[in-house]
Amino acid sequence: MNYTTQMDAARKGIRTKEMELVAKKEGWDVEKLMEQMAKGTIVIPANKQHTCLSPNGIGSMLKTKINVNLGTSRDLNDMEMELNKVNDAVLMGAESIMDLSSFGDTQKFRRKLTEECPAMIGTVPIYDAVVYYHKPLKEITSEEWIQIVEMHAKDGVDFMTIHVGINKQTAHRFKEAKRLTNIVSRGGSIIFAWMEMTGNENPFYENFDRILTICQEYDVTLSLGDACRPGCISDASDISQIEELVTLSELTRRAWEKDVQVIIEGPGHMPLDQIAANMKIQQTLCNGAPFYVLGPLVTDIAPGYDHITSAIGGAVAAAAGASFLCYVTPAEHLRLPDSNDVKEGIIATKIAAHAADIAKGIPNAKEWDRDMSEARKRLDWESMFQLAIDPEKARRYRASSQPEKEDTCSMCGNFCAVKNMNRILDGQIVNIYEE
Repeated sequence: MNYTTQMDAARKGIRTKEMELVAKKEGWDVEKLMEQMAKGTIVIPANKQHTCLSPNGIGSMLKTKINVNLGTSRDLNDMEMELNKVNDAVLMGAESIMDLSSFGDTQKFRRKLTEECPAMIGTVPIYDAVVYYHKPLKEITSEEWIQIVEMHAKDGVDFMTIHVGINKQTAHRFKEAKRLTNIVSRGGSIIFAWMEMTGNENPFYENFDRILTICQEYDVTLSLGDACRPGCISDASDISQIEELVTLSELTRRAWEKDVQVIIEGPGHMPLDQIAANMKIQQTLCNGAPFYVLGPLVTDIAPGYDHITSAIGGAVAAAAGASFLCYVTPAEHLRLPDSNDVKEGIIATKIAAHAADIAKGIPNAKEWDRDMSEARKRLDWESMFQLAIDPEKARRYRASSQPEKEDTCSMCGNFCAVKNMNRILDGQIVNIYEE
């Protein structure tokens, strides 16, 4: 029996190799996985052209996945450096790489990713259209925007962020709302400017059926972009954000009718007390479609530390139902991240994802922590290093300050509560100062 997309296969009762691999990774029964895929609550982004892909499932019932944004820019157009970051990110456990390149030979970089990288590959065609056509923004035609979408699909990308929710109606609402930080989405600002200069409807919204046909042919998952995501705490949960989400919910239903898998993108900057409610609104409006969030960043005042503000919000979001966390690095709002920034961003996001998985009761999430606690109880340093989310840093910190007694650390020494409790419960004498 033939199928067009992973969703189509699930609805027809066809087991794909991607489904079987994801079920094995998650410890799920394949039939249960297919049932959720048929509903759209779990997706497996897997372009038919991306033959080296190690597939992963995205859905609130599965392990929380993380995405790493990379790519060249006008100021830093070093493809080899970006490829090194990609390789490092994959080795550190990132399930997804988004190529946000905005300068140079973007197609060469994109094709190299889909030919060699086992992670899911995502792109934002709006960026690439500006680079590819190399002409004034207002001169790009509606047809040319759609052609870039098709090019990316042919190049093998597994999911695409399409800023389709900001149509003329939502743009009008945005202008009336008078936001503090306007539109902070790069893609959203580009398509809004194009609409304003040309007077035309958003070409992705106007030609959504054509986009769905392209996605069907190559099995591209649509990541419906949130052009109106809040860019500051003051704009969180405002009318522009919510109206666009309503539009995205309508487009999700249209995509599902064509067996196209969908991810919904979300905020943004948001106060801690609004995050869970936003996750519930998204789940309700979009019938459980996987939610892909940037952060949310829970405060605006931490440039240089936004991997932390993002991880705080990401943990709350994922615990409340988000499926997919986009990492944020310490360089956010400041510059293109270097390799160390990438690592810091990945680790912070992985911590957030794991914390959420514990809260959601994901199978085997707590076991990792239990194993670490057992190793700590035994004062088994080697096991602790191996279980650490960043083994290299744990080893380096330990080595940088060697204790007098090998079974302790340089902070507590003979005051070590674990060591002393082990001894006293074994019937031994504890005599801290005389040791």
